[in-house]
Amino acid sequence: MVLFDLADGVRDIRRADDQIEVTGSARRAIRSDFVVWRLSVNAQDATLQASYNRLKGHGDRVRAYLRLKGIPDSVLTVKSVDVTPLQEQLGDGRETGRILGYRLAQQFEVRSSDVDGITRLSQEATELINQGVELTPQAPEYLFTGLAQVRVRMLAEATQDAKARAEAIASGVGGAIGGIRSVRVGVFQITPRFSTEVSDYGVNDTSSLEKDVTAVVRVTFGIR
Repeated sequence: MVLFDLADGVRDIRRADDQIEVTGSARRAIRSDFVVWRLSVNAQDATLQASYNRLKGHGDRVRAYLRLKGIPDSVLTVKSVDVTPLQEQLGDGRETGRILGYRLAQQFEVRSSDVDGITRLSQEATELINQGVELTPQAPEYLFTGLAQVRVRMLAEATQDAKARAEAIASGVGGAIGGIRSVRVGVFQITPRFSTEVSDYGVNDTSSLEKDVTAVVRVTFGIR
């Protein structure tokens, strides 16, 4: 579905002696077709070996849980282990150089086109926490892989919208538009459905499953 914003057209017009500049826009509703979900396991103990053994146990349980839920190894990436020594500190914040323990973390990343399945899984992951796994799940990131194809069509639609605006304004003063003098393409805005958020640098929302894509062009037409 394509929605054209034709309101306030006059406000976006700059007219010179022989040309008119018009803002055109097009909006399209999309549904994300790819998801990235990250979760981390954590462990802390007095020695590095004890911390690692604890972390490995948590990681093994995460892998087993994901397999049980039907997640194939092909969509799972396991990152390297991050190690943070826990330094003893005095009351004034100074470190004594003595290590009290080690905190370890390891991230798991699922990348899949099964958007609905991974969404459900991310909501059910607290089962692992209830089983004693030191887990930090993140919210899924939702992406749309067909944006390149959609962009081309939307630019054409936005240009047609600009032409319709220019024709309406020119006819209102007894004139007609000529050929295109120049076209400037604005940044695409990918926002949650029905959001009014905009940015000069573009918005690329990854938090929402349902999104709107908005294209804007500024087209200069000759007038006669």
